[in-house]
Amino acid sequence: MRDLARIHSLDALPRLLTLTASHTAQLLNVSDLAAPFQMTRQTIHDYVTVLERIFLVDRLPPWHRNRLSRLVKTAKLHIGDTGLACALLGIDTVALHRDRGRLGSLLETFVLQELRRQASWYPEPVDFFHYRDRDDFEVDIVLEHGSAAVAGVEVKAAATVTDADFRGLRKLRDAAGKQFAGGVVLYDGTAATRFGDDLFAVPMRNLWEVN
Repeated sequence: MRDLARIHSLDALPRLLTLTASHTAQLLNVSDLAAPFQMTRQTIHDYVTVLERIFLVDRLPPWHRNRLSRLVKTAKLHIGDTGLACALLGIDTVALHRDRGRLGSLLETFVLQELRRQASWYPEPVDFFHYRDRDDFEVDIVLEHGSAAVAGVEVKAAATVTDADFRGLRKLRDAAGKQFAGGVVLYDGTAATRFGDDLFAVPMRNLWEVN
């Protein structure tokens, strides 16, 4: 309530939420979010924080082996609900099939939400991050179980997987060392396939279907 009381332009929040929906699964860039508004970057940053605290926006922090380095690297921004995002952006199923870039971003956000939901059933806490190194190798979602295990998940809105889709996961494996438990590329296919030690391509539907 204290955060909400500091908001002077309540009409800006719905517009900011719509803009956030269009930026889902991207690195948080406050300057880009502030550009359409006559507000300071700090004000927009505070508004994003409010949206995060009422669970409309999810800020995904960066993973780094050095925990102090996580504090200075850039988080990823995710809308809290992909159905809400599509409604705000006026996107239906036909539009998603036409715009593969938009589909990929929303699919990544959907997978993050589903993994968070399933992790909440786990008796031990699981923390969520994204990975990006200085050479721009990326992993969409990193799961960390304390200091014991690290796993990576890449999301691909396609029906095929190639060895190149595992480049970011291999970088994460090198960075995590003995902590690395496995890496998965979730894709829109039907077969689960091994791509080397601890790396797998897995149909996305396995997230919610029981085989």
